[in-house]
Amino acid sequence: MDIKMDEKTDNKKDALSRRGFLEMGSAAAVTTAGMLLTGVANAQSSTTGVRTGRSTNLSDPGPTDKPLDAANADSNVPPLTDAGGVATFKYPFSLSNKRVYEGGWSREITVRELPVSKAMAGVNMRLNAGGVRELHWHTAAEWAIMLYGSTRITAVDADGRSFVRDTHEGDLWYFPTGIPHSIQGLGPDGGEFLLVFDDGNFSEYGTVLLSDIVAHTPREALAKNFGVSQPSLQSLRGEELFIFQAPVPGPLARDQKTAAGPLPQSAYNFSFRTREQKPTRTTSSGEVLIIDSTTFKASTTIAAAIVTVHPGGMRELHWHQNADEWQYYISGKGRMTVVETGARARTMDFEAGDVGYVQQALAHYIENTGSEDLRFLEMFKASHYEDLSLSEWLSHTPAELVMAHLNVDKTTYDAIPKEKPLIVPR
Repeated sequence: MDIKMDEKTDNKKDALSRRGFLEMGSAAAVTTAGMLLTGVANAQSSTTGVRTGRSTNLSDPGPTDKPLDAANADSNVPPLTDAGGVATFKYPFSLSNKRVYEGGWSREITVRELPVSKAMAGVNMRLNAGGVRELHWHTAAEWAIMLYGSTRITAVDADGRSFVRDTHEGDLWYFPTGIPHSIQGLGPDGGEFLLVFDDGNFSEYGTVLLSDIVAHTPREALAKNFGVSQPSLQSLRGEELFIFQAPVPGPLARDQKTAAGPLPQSAYNFSFRTREQKPTRTTSSGEVLIIDSTTFKASTTIAAAIVTVHPGGMRELHWHQNADEWQYYISGKGRMTVVETGARARTMDFEAGDVGYVQQALAHYIENTGSEDLRFLEMFKASHYEDLSLSEWLSHTPAELVMAHLNVDKTTYDAIPKEKPLIVPR
């Protein structure tokens, strides 16, 4: 009897102390989580000394990657609420192969690295001051956020008019499929940015490059196309550039004037200044800035949210009914539980540079488990942002029905937030 009581007490204490999830500020969630933990508590045999069922107490004396285990505590010792087989929904950019060139580098996470990520892919790129991502276009739309430094972007719209802008940390840009563009690092130290594409099969190896067009088009066709003689094209490069080093560009106004020529500049604004926007929702535990086609008009196929969660806070339990969610963690540490169909769930840990993925309409939360702000992106292959909150759903369902499901009293039901706070506690 002492063995059973001690183990049951230890399991409850461990589950409650390891899972800050229970501190979400919703009394209903506390009660529900408690019921779930009770349901998965260790089943005990009446035979003395025999113990069965799930546990968080383990030993691992064999070979193991201890730093990796420590960085993925919830995979190494899963919470008792995890259940069934759930595919990995995390991949760190640190494991991605870098393509390093004079002028900068690039690395990517696609469906090949993260098989669950079928709708979207991402590229992390760094350009030195003067470094150029050569003139190119994609077979997918490109959404980007500046993570560090400054770059100059150029494009030509569908009407053949030029767009040239300088971008700085926090700025966004969006280039629709087939729109040719370039990126160049500015002084003093170039820039680093994240590119997100609306196709999980996308790869930087599949980009349409100016250097490839020139190298694989007969010289006589190029001469006829440009209206020049073939001898004048003898110095054309024959190799792919991708990223290369060039001088730092001059004044923005000069490039804008030169690129425009006799035409007016593009009427389309392919860039967006997040620093000029107020957060969509702010609570004592953090803030969310939603950016979709209603605010960033050019971004017609990708919607986003920039989320900041203070220590002890949590992006509330919710789901997205219109699209899969592709995540990028900018700073801080956190954990996410994804609840799948068929009574399956998995919890994974995240930190700066990690990519996460949640399939459409699956419930999940993201909790700050560190001592500094947790900042991450929520990205969607959609023209507009949509989500539904667990609290919002339950608080707008007849009380008696919810109370019967959760086995809670009216006081607990009344404590559920009536409007989705996005970040909890409020």
